Amino acid sequence: MYTVLNSSTDETYHRWDAEAMARCGKQLGITIEQQSVPAAQVMTKALRMASSRSLPDIVQFDASEMPTFAEAGGLIDLTTLGLSTRDIPKGIVAFGSYKGTYYGAARSVNTLALFYNKDVLRQAGLPVPTTWDELRATAKKLTHGKRYGLALSAGGAEDGVFQFLPFMWSNGGDERTLDGPRVVEALDFWKDLIKDGSLSKSTVSWTQADVNDQFMAGNAAMMINGPWQVETLNTDKSLHWGIAPIPVPRAGATSVGPLGGAVLTVPNTGDTERERMAGRIVACLSSEKEQLTYALNSWMVPANEKAAAVWRRRMPELQALAGQVAAARSRTAELGAGWSSVSLALQSAFQSALTGESSQAALKRAQQRATSGN
Repeated sequence: MYTVLNSSTDETYHRWDAEAMARCGKQLGITIEQQSVPAAQVMTKALRMASSRSLPDIVQFDASEMPTFAEAGGLIDLTTLGLSTRDIPKGIVAFGSYKGTYYGAARSVNTLALFYNKDVLRQAGLPVPTTWDELRATAKKLTHGKRYGLALSAGGAEDGVFQFLPFMWSNGGDERTLDGPRVVEALDFWKDLIKDGSLSKSTVSWTQADVNDQFMAGNAAMMINGPWQVETLNTDKSLHWGIAPIPVPRAGATSVGPLGGAVLTVPNTGDTERERMAGRIVACLSSEKEQLTYALNSWMVPANEKAAAVWRRRMPELQALAGQVAAARSRTAELGAGWSSVSLALQSAFQSALTGESSQAALKRAQQRATSGN
């Protein structure tokens, strides 16, 4: 019996993973079982199991958390277990790496896009916005009664940071200098949307799931969100939605979002025989065939280039998402395990800036917090 610790607590995802593990188990002549806990508990549980020497054979970490475990020496270099990165784009290899070592194999990746209500934009005679100026003007025109022009998450959690990064990065901001002018401009843009009345003041407490609920209820004409919402969106047949790249500061700029998703890792248990088999399990679960199956189920984009090419042909409505993934970046690429301090500092800055404080002051304090690690 081999065990995988993951965050597939959702019934649908748990079933998809169980089916994939059954297929790989049959192929390898073993039994694979998953232990699923909420995403926020994976790291805590893995650290606790490491201290009691009861680690599972495989841990599926959120890619932003993996470097913390790798830094402590808790993971095996997957290339030593025979896994290849040949058909994986460099950005996605970096997504699963720490200090140049490949510790995490992604089955699929995701990022954010602009979702819009086709009927609302058509009735207003407005094109899909492509720049910040267009987004601000369009959101203002579409704000009417209980409906806001745009919904996004600026909550005090990783959701909010994930949603801010496309604005920060596309504007040339850098996570090493949170109080830099380009980062301040990005946060000021969010403040302008609230000032216009186009963005609800409740955005500071919304998760990405809350944002999707607002969009589906007709309380937002557009939203920033990811492909994990598609299954829910499709339950309402009367809702005609489309997706586009997240608007950029200036025409011609590249829309750069964060890569999201999880990576399969093999913990360092000291049992080389089990570790080798765990590597074979990871290779199977992240194979081209299994990636495509998982991506078609979950609406995510396969990490493998060959699987992604097939996915694009079969998911033409999500072409904009494939383009966003191609330009997306790993949150931990620059800072590694230091990302968590930056994330927490930014979360606090949103709460302050969007409820009245100047962006400059809020981000100056965020930079001090990130530098000190407090």
